[in-house]
Amino acid sequence: TLMGGPIDARRSPTAVNRFALEHPYAWFASNVIHRVPHGHPGVGRAVYPGFLQLGAFVMMNPVRHLGSYRDYWFDQLNDPTCERAVAHEKFYDEYCAVLDMDAAYYLDTVRDVFQEFALAKGTWRIAGQLVRPSDITTTALFTIEGALDDISGPGQTEAAHGLCTGIADARRRHHVAADCGHYGIFSGRRWRESIYPELRDFIRSHA
Repeated sequence: TLMGGPIDARRSPTAVNRFALEHPYAWFASNVIHRVPHGHPGVGRAVYPGFLQLGAFVMMNPVRHLGSYRDYWFDQLNDPTCERAVAHEKFYDEYCAVLDMDAAYYLDTVRDVFQEFALAKGTWRIAGQLVRPSDITTTALFTIEGALDDISGPGQTEAAHGLCTGIADARRRHHVAADCGHYGIFSGRRWRESIYPELRDFIRSHA
């Protein structure tokens, strides 16, 4: 199962995709990679810090996040236990839980996925071996996209079907979740009520 992943980031490019193309690989290595400071586990390790990732996420939709916190502060004055306040706390507890990302992994992703489109072009190699999705034959493939996803645009995940040509049509499916953004694909009400049941049934039918 692939959910909201940029298998082919050339399709329906988002602001994230355009940013990656507008900046060279060296820019990312120089501007977003830092060393874990003393006093923390992994001291000296090169990472893309979680706080920088979070800042980038927030700045994609600053007005929406500001409005959400404005409503939350209002709720704290009137009814801290109301449904909206509880939902806010649950969402942001997860949204703000961002781990540092290993520098090599992050930079490889920027280059291979967002700049060179290596998997989509059939040029991706791991340890010298060419990655051939067409060799996958014995599994089922379910791709899921959010109609409002502003990180992985429409068609980017669905592209996996065009690469995995060895999978029988009866064992593949694509689902677009209406009124759903990137995080809604795997978290929150739409995940629980709409997407999870579809995924559960697909896995059961192909187990």
